[in-house]
Amino acid sequence: MTADHQPKTLTNFINSAFVAPSTGTYIDSPNPATGRTHVLVPDSAAADVNAAVAAAKAAFEPWSRTTRAHRSAVLLRIADLLEKRLDEFAVAESQDQGKPVSLAKSIDIPRAVHNFRFFATSILHSKEMTTDLDGVTFNYVHRRPVGVAALISPWNLPLYLLTWKIAPCIAYGCTSVCKPSEFTSVTAWMLCSILNEAGVPPGVVNMVFGNGPSAGSPLVEHEDVPLISFTGGTATGEIIYRAAAKMNKKLSLELGGKNANIVFADADFEQAIQTSVRSSFSNQGEICLCGSRIFVQEEIYEKFVAELARRADALVVGNPADESTNLGALVSQQHMEKVLYYIDVAKKSGANIVAGGVRALDGDLANGFFVRPTIITGVHPTEARVQKEEIFGPVVTITPFKTEDEVVQYANSTRYGLSASVWTQNGQRATRVARQLRVGTVWVNCWMVRDLNMPFGGHRLSGLGREGGNHSMEFFCDETTICTKL
Repeated sequence: MTADHQPKTLTNFINSAFVAPSTGTYIDSPNPATGRTHVLVPDSAAADVNAAVAAAKAAFEPWSRTTRAHRSAVLLRIADLLEKRLDEFAVAESQDQGKPVSLAKSIDIPRAVHNFRFFATSILHSKEMTTDLDGVTFNYVHRRPVGVAALISPWNLPLYLLTWKIAPCIAYGCTSVCKPSEFTSVTAWMLCSILNEAGVPPGVVNMVFGNGPSAGSPLVEHEDVPLISFTGGTATGEIIYRAAAKMNKKLSLELGGKNANIVFADADFEQAIQTSVRSSFSNQGEICLCGSRIFVQEEIYEKFVAELARRADALVVGNPADESTNLGALVSQQHMEKVLYYIDVAKKSGANIVAGGVRALDGDLANGFFVRPTIITGVHPTEARVQKEEIFGPVVTITPFKTEDEVVQYANSTRYGLSASVWTQNGQRATRVARQLRVGTVWVNCWMVRDLNMPFGGHRLSGLGREGGNHSMEFFCDETTICTKL
């Protein structure tokens, strides 16, 4: 593994200018694969947030009056420019987050490009409801952009999820102040130069880097920020919810998950196994949609456990730059310690570790934050901590079940409700089970297939509100019903 270069110093991006933080201080951000600092992230404060909000507020009125065709053209230019630099962004994302470069090249950056293209085209085909009330009045809906949006994105899919927020914000005529995670700020900072090159006017998109208390809180609490889109942990989401409630701000919260992956005995076994490897360990398990609780019907339980364990043991944990690597490093030492803690909790409770359960410490990996893909069996289906609490790493449990009713009860037993997967060749059973799962998305015989027209979000502690297609339009726009007497 090559040595890190001199750490790069990032800047905030306010009113289309790259500016140092008012504090003059920076946060050390390590490369997860080496453990060594590779980036200095601005440790921004309220003064930086205030400057960014002022720029976004000044830009809002002229930007909100631009035509959909103009905004579409800007978004398409952003997509084209990002696509031209795909390899560069993929390498940067890997070095900052720990994921394999191959994953960033095939998923993260292409999906970021797609986010811009999707909203660039969808805004050209929007429709509104009209009614004629028995010849007495004609009624229609008028939408207007809300204003300055706070867009707060997580560290697991940094550019992918940031652009999922920026693209519709631009598309529907709002302006924004973005606060990416302090753990993974590099590709957000790189995107700023593309925004300038694509002709995004000053103030329409601003980036303030830093941690939650110093930069995030002043942004959430700012009186000139009427709407907040946040993706991240449930505990932080609760803090944002309480702060926003004081001013009745519009909220979209996509929070944690403890997702069930349900495999019936009649499932296509090979497809279920192949996809379960991905849904368990992709991006080191650091995806909110990963199926961390696998429930397998008892007729095929032993066979499934043995085969998933065999394939997990065969996965390559290593240098994220190597094409052969399947799993890279976890995002930080703190997060790695959290994942290892939960594995230890399972061990002490008498659970079986049938794969992994340890750090990957060979050679160049010794100083990085690597953990082997881990499979746990022999835990209580609903009461074990590893069944109830979000681990957010390469750790899954496998639990047997007998009946349809039993597995639905198991799946619904957590406080979360983000997603689930159901594997069966019985179409009626698939529909029956899917409709009983209290989650935002159910995949039947697949995983992570996303149609951006569909609503995305969670139930219960997994979130509030929906985004995607018309649901993003409803979030970034206010509605007025206009009633005209005939």
